[in-house]
Amino acid sequence: MDMDENEKAWVLLFRTFKALERAREIELQQVGLSIIEAGVLQALKTAEEPVTPAKLSRWLYREAQTISGLLNRMEKDGLVRKSRNLDKKNLVRVSLTEKGEEALERLASAMFVPKITSHLTKQERKTLKVCLEKLRTRAFELIRELQPFRYIGTDEYVRPVRRELGGVGKGR
Repeated sequence: MDMDENEKAWVLLFRTFKALERAREIELQQVGLSIIEAGVLQALKTAEEPVTPAKLSRWLYREAQTISGLLNRMEKDGLVRKSRNLDKKNLVRVSLTEKGEEALERLASAMFVPKITSHLTKQERKTLKVCLEKLRTRAFELIRELQPFRYIGTDEYVRPVRRELGGVGKGR
């Protein structure tokens, strides 16, 4: 069976992603973190506002219950701290601990993956960014088309909608 150009591009994109993901996993093993744990720590470090588990789930494209379990493990490991908002008792905030900051420092010193993109020229990186943004935007459009009542969001993220009895629920 011959693949058309779209299928060939998809296969190449998928294989490239998997190779990059594997390189990242190997890199992170050296500092004792998983990809998702590193994502949480980096999101917390770069956030310009207080972070809630719901925000993390949107930023990292994960279901809320997945992030909840992950945060519980990371808190147990001393990487993050969860605290209740004094005004809204049901609102949890997540922050980095000293141990989480140290893990980020170890991570920064072990960064090999950027060496991959350094093989591209500035113009190639710019072109790649434009192409990837177009693909991401289209992927979000397709997700909303295929599951219009399951997801809401912007082109920056697609977040799951909680289903209530009787139909479409409210977003988190």
